[in-house]
Amino acid sequence: MPQIDQILTTWSSQIFWVIFFFGITFFLIGRGMVPKVMSTVALRDKQIADDLAAAQGARDAADEQEEAWRERENANRAAAQGLIAEAKAKAATASEKKLVAAQKRLDTKLAKAESEIEAARTSAMAEVEGVAAEATQDIVARLAGAKVDKRTARSAVKKALANG
Repeated sequence: MPQIDQILTTWSSQIFWVIFFFGITFFLIGRGMVPKVMSTVALRDKQIADDLAAAQGARDAADEQEEAWRERENANRAAAQGLIAEAKAKAATASEKKLVAAQKRLDTKLAKAESEIEAARTSAMAEVEGVAAEATQDIVARLAGAKVDKRTARSAVKKALANG
């Protein structure tokens, strides 16, 4: 059969061309393009790794700055609390001094008022004794018809007031 005879010649020619184009393809793509693609991929992977490392470094720096800020904030808060406590203590001391001064003024006014009241009471008692002595003289003169001198009337009124 003539077709079978042609197989060997056709087959060998086809194998030759397949190997030839495979070789050309292998050298063009395998040796030319693939290394360029692989170097691009490696470069991209390196860039991503560098970016991730830079991001991690920035995150670590931000964490350190945040921690430093927190420490400063806590120190400032503690200082502010100290200032507040000091201001409260000063205000309490000043308030207490004012209260003591006010109490002294009130005690002075109270003592003065008490002495004025005592003087007024003494004066009133003297007037009452004088009026009572005069009333006693009038009563004795009307009832008994006798005259009593002022000294005797006053001493009788004083005794009566002291007992009564």
